[in-house]
Amino acid sequence: MNIHPDQERFTFSADALKIDGAAETDRIVAGLRAQLRGMRKRGLVLGLSGGIDSSVSVALAVRAVGAKNVFCLFMPENDSDPESLRLGRLVAETYGVEAIVEDIGPTLAAMGCYARRDAFIRELVPDYGPGWASKIVIANALEGDGYNISSLVVQDPQGKQTKLRMPPSVYLGIVAATNMKQRTRKQLEYYHADRLNFAVLGTPNRLEYDQGFFVKNGDGAADVKPIAHLYKSQVYALAAYLGVPEEIRRRPPTTDTYSLEQTQEEFYFSLPYDRMDLCLYGLNNGLSAEDVGRAADLSAAQVERVWADIAAKRKATRYLHLGPQLVQPVAEIGE
Repeated sequence: MNIHPDQERFTFSADALKIDGAAETDRIVAGLRAQLRGMRKRGLVLGLSGGIDSSVSVALAVRAVGAKNVFCLFMPENDSDPESLRLGRLVAETYGVEAIVEDIGPTLAAMGCYARRDAFIRELVPDYGPGWASKIVIANALEGDGYNISSLVVQDPQGKQTKLRMPPSVYLGIVAATNMKQRTRKQLEYYHADRLNFAVLGTPNRLEYDQGFFVKNGDGAADVKPIAHLYKSQVYALAAYLGVPEEIRRRPPTTDTYSLEQTQEEFYFSLPYDRMDLCLYGLNNGLSAEDVGRAADLSAAQVERVWADIAAKRKATRYLHLGPQLVQPVAEIGE
């Protein structure tokens, strides 16, 4: 980061995250082409959710290999918002790529994804069943010190919502069952990649990649991750440059994983993405909490709490970034 030599005149703002859309696109496209040549793959497969990250990734993939060499999957399940499929189709039409629907709901039901999840929820809410809905939410890191505690929110058939603290066993059980969704989607992506001799493209942005907001061997699995270096704000800027439909650029980021509507900050992050980006950028570049606070409309103490939360998530999710651990290196293949 370049800081003005006169520190008293330096003012940190969202301008620090501005990018040149054309130059960044050229850089990513060149990188993708080189990576595919190295893997001897001729195209790219990805799951298309109707969200900003996958939409930008499709646009970049088309720039890199052409629309005929990009294959997209819509993979709804029983808890998916129908709006995601509609917006995903809009993206596929915008960039002229082939896309098919692979409904994973029956597969998940056969594996017991929903039944296992509901059984854990019933440990706290015995009446939970048909007509009910649920989600997991995290405590706001700005409201106090210490660990963020996750809670279960359930909604009964009459629309009444109740928030409950979860013992670790219930939390882990619900998450374990829910993670089947991401892993099933990835299995299908690799099936189509194998039959086409394509590579699988992963869509995490920098905030998600840094903070471990992905499922290991699920949405965390991919051959290339072309936007993992970009802050979420930069992904939105690139979306505008690449012509991602405005309707998608206006849509708030969601998880689209639980049966109740859920934002990403409600589930995992401390703040909306634009303020999280500023906090993460400030931490990564050695800025003061006061400077970051002025840019993000937070107190210095609140910035310090967000930084503590970032550090805690990095520590807790480090294993997600690790490949299989060997007892002894296998020198012949560079491990």
